[in-house]
Amino acid sequence: MEADQFVDVAIVGYGPTAQLLALMLGRAGRSVAVVERWPDLYPLPRAVHYDHEIARLFQASGVIDDIKRIAEASDRYQWCNANHEVLMDFRWEGQGPSGWPVASTFAQPELEAVLDRHVKRLPNVTVRQGWSATALREEAERVELDIEAGGLVDGRWVGSGETGRIRARYLVGADGANSMVRNALGIEFEDLGFAFDWLVVDVKPLQQREWMPRSWQLCDPARPTTIVSGGPGRRRWEFMLLPGETPEQMNQDTVAWELLARWDITPDNALLERHAVYTFRGRWAKSWRKGRALLAGDAAHLMPPFAGQGMCSGLRDAGALAWRLNAILDGKAGDTLLDSYGPERLHHVRELIDFSIALGKVICITDPEAAAARDREMLAAQATPGFRPPEAPQPRLGAGLYDPHAPGSGWLAPQGMVESGGRRGLFDDVFGNGFALIASNREVLDKLSPANRAGLDKQQAIIAHFGPGGFADLQGVYADYFDRHGVEAVLARPDFYSFGAARSADELDALVDTWRHALQCA
Repeated sequence: MEADQFVDVAIVGYGPTAQLLALMLGRAGRSVAVVERWPDLYPLPRAVHYDHEIARLFQASGVIDDIKRIAEASDRYQWCNANHEVLMDFRWEGQGPSGWPVASTFAQPELEAVLDRHVKRLPNVTVRQGWSATALREEAERVELDIEAGGLVDGRWVGSGETGRIRARYLVGADGANSMVRNALGIEFEDLGFAFDWLVVDVKPLQQREWMPRSWQLCDPARPTTIVSGGPGRRRWEFMLLPGETPEQMNQDTVAWELLARWDITPDNALLERHAVYTFRGRWAKSWRKGRALLAGDAAHLMPPFAGQGMCSGLRDAGALAWRLNAILDGKAGDTLLDSYGPERLHHVRELIDFSIALGKVICITDPEAAAARDREMLAAQATPGFRPPEAPQPRLGAGLYDPHAPGSGWLAPQGMVESGGRRGLFDDVFGNGFALIASNREVLDKLSPANRAGLDKQQAIIAHFGPGGFADLQGVYADYFDRHGVEAVLARPDFYSFGAARSADELDALVDTWRHALQCA
């Protein structure tokens, strides 16, 4: 057996959720051990989309410049019927509230390679690829994780008999839908019963082509099909399996090429990177915490891909866990701060799962009469004066660490371009990351009580205002946000969600007092 390893946080799994969490914790100075049973990064495409909020998490983690090189912004997502009439046109141009493009596409192997490179530069993070977590035990002040080395034999992981043990103050299971950690903790899934099989095909075209639109949905009852960018230089097709078709029958090269031929994609003009049949589901773990062990990513939730929020939700989990674990390990909050993690994130995820399933119920129609009725209804709606397509949901967090009565609390706070002290850039790049108290004028901040000032100092909170004597709000992002909510100040958390906003100096002092006591109670 290898000598025991003692760390602040152990992470099981090494997909994007685990990578981002390891990176955020490692950059904050935590000792981290990652255990991943597969010896190498998975080389084939899977997720292909991230949104503006995830880009801000990449920004905070110091990797956004590298990720921009492997991604491209999306401009729209159209739904068309079998006659190619536009049923819905979701417009994604411009910047989202977080200061980054509303939607971007990428190839997951390239994304994981970027995150992996940055994680492995950190001397306080150990990544054990080719090691499987075999058992875990919680003790009073730590979690013990037994691990075994192994490798691939005929495509299957086989243990070598070499074992080790990791002892950590906290453990996070980010080890996928078949999570060993979740199973070891005895946590069950809630399942909505929505399940459809789709053949996912990833292609690298060999010829330059103009894809218009870049991302769209063919709502054809004869074969519902998704056609999207797979990142620069790649395309993805997703074909719904029809009644009577089996995954074994459909998951073949010949079937993939036969389905792609309709789109003039052939072995002469494209490379077939991969094909796989996935069952699109909506489900979540009933609990995300048991003592010092927590769940994140696919270990905690699964959703259909129609809203492109599966991987995004896992990365939000990483952001929500990173600031909490850092605060606890810094002695700035107690262990009960983690109690709010699961309820906050589960409510957020459930709304996205419901939205994804609602989209799926419109898309996955194979009955011609039902499809014709859907088309008539959607085309009539579009002909209505003033019609606008529904916006993607911006869910509020579930009950947790924010003031539920304050304006804007529990929703994502914005980020805009600012200028301060001769520096110009996005707010986080100019001021840094952490709790941020932003006001519309200095007078509001000057009326904070000494106790609240001390509380903000203890948390190393950013305190800033715009206007005279403060930073320049170059795009009017903060002025617009304050006007929309009718407030003078907002207190944002390190994961960019608002603890709450205040309409006056007195309200702000009361808000910060509530925040300070919430952290003290935690």
